[in-house]
Amino acid sequence: MKEAPKIALIMTGGGSRAAYQVGVLRALAELLPRGVRNPFPIICGTSAGAINAAVLAAAASNFRQGVRRLMAVWRNFQVGQVYRADPIGVIRNSSRWLFAGLTGGAFTRKPVSLLDNSPLAELLRRRLDFSAIQRCIDTGDLIAYSVTCSGYTSGQSVSFFQGQSGLQPWQRARRIGVATPITVEHLVASSALPFIFPPVHINREFFGDGSMRQIAPVSPALHLGADRLLVIGMGRQLQQRQVERSKVDAYPSLAQIAGHALNSIFLDSLEVDLERLQRINRTVEIIPKEELERANYPLHHVDFRLLSPSDELEKIASQHAGDLPRTIRTLLYTVGALKRSGSNLLSYLLFEKSYCRALIQLGYQDTVARKDDLLSFLGYAGQEAPPRAPCFGRPD
Repeated sequence: MKEAPKIALIMTGGGSRAAYQVGVLRALAELLPRGVRNPFPIICGTSAGAINAAVLAAAASNFRQGVRRLMAVWRNFQVGQVYRADPIGVIRNSSRWLFAGLTGGAFTRKPVSLLDNSPLAELLRRRLDFSAIQRCIDTGDLIAYSVTCSGYTSGQSVSFFQGQSGLQPWQRARRIGVATPITVEHLVASSALPFIFPPVHINREFFGDGSMRQIAPVSPALHLGADRLLVIGMGRQLQQRQVERSKVDAYPSLAQIAGHALNSIFLDSLEVDLERLQRINRTVEIIPKEELERANYPLHHVDFRLLSPSDELEKIASQHAGDLPRTIRTLLYTVGALKRSGSNLLSYLLFEKSYCRALIQLGYQDTVARKDDLLSFLGYAGQEAPPRAPCFGRPD
């Protein structure tokens, strides 16, 4: 009997953009046959994607229940659940950030950031049962879960993973895998956007957003044994698009520069890694299997699917900027994030339900449009769930 493929779910980072992932997951939960407990025995996440991945890993015995939990939070998100939006909190944190920048941090020993994301840590402690991850591993519903962080001292991309016995740590150039029980600290560190949220001290060093030095986003899943990959990206990946260049005289705003930097961090490495995987797949196809075995060269074809937004998320974000608390709107206005040119930065920070629901709806529609290919890829061709009353609430 042929062994079932080990399909990994890979969810990348992107702050509030990760609401798109929830729409994708909601559609998959509705399309899959009713008897499917968990289509993804390996779950890997980075940044906000690591948080979504943690919810699914803790509910690996019931995929639909995990999606319902994600929907319950993301459909009703408010900025104050992720970072402090009250005037005192914003002014105090931004003043410390500015002062530390002017003095080079000489007069403070506390982590400095533009925003205080302590509410996120509290939300995770309330909502996530981390012991459930190990229970799902023990029952065999989950092979492994990993969360990737970036070490500020070592410069390494560190994938912390929790999984079945027999999984081995790995070490490659600038990236390693470390076996350890996953905690709140790993998730907060992985989602600590540079400059915006403070780094987190784990073991020997401070860690920040996992996308910063993640040159091979699909690598952790492969090291954990995956032979198929479903990747949910946050940008319009692998699409050849013409960029219209026009003459610009105005100097780019701080928000425009920050948004460009975040796009480089979150989008570029995934696109490069998937292109690399495509090249390897083509190479394997033209080399006889016997030659690979004779040379002891461990290359094999890895099928993958990428789901990414069909629309520009920064454009959607600009339509919902007015829903932000006044204090945050004022702060973002001063750096140019409310202008069209700065909407990239806005799209990462807009944790408000109107924007999140729009992204959930987009993710849902993009996934349903590809249902036949996705069900075939997951091994359930022609087995989608029969029509029934929605059990996840409205996608928007």
